Amino acid sequence: MKKLSYLLLLVFLSTMTYAQKGYTPTNENLENREWFLDAKFGLFIHWGVYSIMAGGGDSGVAEWIMNQKQIPIAQYEKLPSFFNPTKFDPAKWVSMVKKAGMKYITITSKHHDGFAMYDSKVSDYNIVDQTPYGKDILKALKEECDKQGVKLFFYYSQLDWRHPDYYPRGRTGGDYTGRADEGNWKDYLDYMNAQLTELLTNYGEVGGIWFDGMWDKPDANWYLEETYSLIHQLQPGTLIGSNHHKAPYPGEDFQMFERDLPGENTMGFNQTGTISELPLEMCETMNGCWGFNLTDTNYKSSKQLIQTMIKAAGYGANFLLNTGPMPNGEIQPENIDTLMIMGQWMEQYGESIYGTRKGPISPSKWGATTQKGNTVYVHILNLEEETLELPSFDQKIKSIRFFDDDTKVKFKKTANGVLLQLPADKRNEVDTILKVEI
Repeated sequence: MKKLSYLLLLVFLSTMTYAQKGYTPTNENLENREWFLDAKFGLFIHWGVYSIMAGGGDSGVAEWIMNQKQIPIAQYEKLPSFFNPTKFDPAKWVSMVKKAGMKYITITSKHHDGFAMYDSKVSDYNIVDQTPYGKDILKALKEECDKQGVKLFFYYSQLDWRHPDYYPRGRTGGDYTGRADEGNWKDYLDYMNAQLTELLTNYGEVGGIWFDGMWDKPDANWYLEETYSLIHQLQPGTLIGSNHHKAPYPGEDFQMFERDLPGENTMGFNQTGTISELPLEMCETMNGCWGFNLTDTNYKSSKQLIQTMIKAAGYGANFLLNTGPMPNGEIQPENIDTLMIMGQWMEQYGESIYGTRKGPISPSKWGATTQKGNTVYVHILNLEEETLELPSFDQKIKSIRFFDDDTKVKFKKTANGVLLQLPADKRNEVDTILKVEI
């Protein structure tokens, strides 16, 4: 039955036309881009059978454990039989997301290990066929997202350490896997497109496809035109982004930055300084790993994460903050605590983040600016002095007020811009916000 379903999907794909050249997004796509620009805050979820091993005792290992511990496919394939997340409660997950002030979820449908977290018909290596849990995680989550008004995006790994046709192999997934030294690259891409077709036809409206893994084979022909055209034909409004760490390719609808603010490269991933005109997104972890890791307790403070989100908004970018659920289906309590603190902050100060665009002054050490209409929000994150000189605004300043109590900020024009008076007793430990009316 699986083979028949796969063949039928391939016949379907072969009848589709590809017309990606000179890609022009539909009105629906453009509307979804605007929604994305307004949303600003989402939850990233890295979850798979790798969570069972919880990093194997190494603080820097989680969803990459198959590759980093060099576990052969034959041994790794035993993991699904232990995966039984009976504590998974999609209603609780989505409610948590809403309380955190997040507007969308991006979840791993298939990671680099090749295991599908949904009921794939083109491969029995999936959560329904291979685990005692036997249920479609993505279906349950999508139904709950629809109920509670949260958009769902699917992460999909183009890299696959298990599939025999992912050949020639790339930088990862070496000889330890036990795969034969042969394979048909185009057959693998057909398999990938068949799975993407499942995701885009069986789960209703999909917010976006979040690709990862092209960096494993940077010089390969990924036939992006075919894949991107397929996605846009199946769901014209679905947004496409790829974590390839390069400038966007034709057909992509948003640009992402891994663990760095746009234009920065402290992690060594983002090898381009190019910031496109597309909607932007930055993804980040709450500790050191994407997937669940039992020994990684290096949690970032809520203050640090809030300030990173603010700076991302100052670049006009969304903040996609990650959690790695435990193998029983529950979210780590430490992550929930952090998200609730961020949600409280967003409830009070979300006006200065949601629906904004990047401000007139680029983020710097002291903070960032966001803008909505004729209001510029000045976010002061790190300032020891009681004055701050801002560059000149293009438009006349009508008033400047403290966000917290609506009192006026004393300021005067200088040769270089505007000098603000910021008394210590008016400062907020996390973010002192000023509302500038222009």
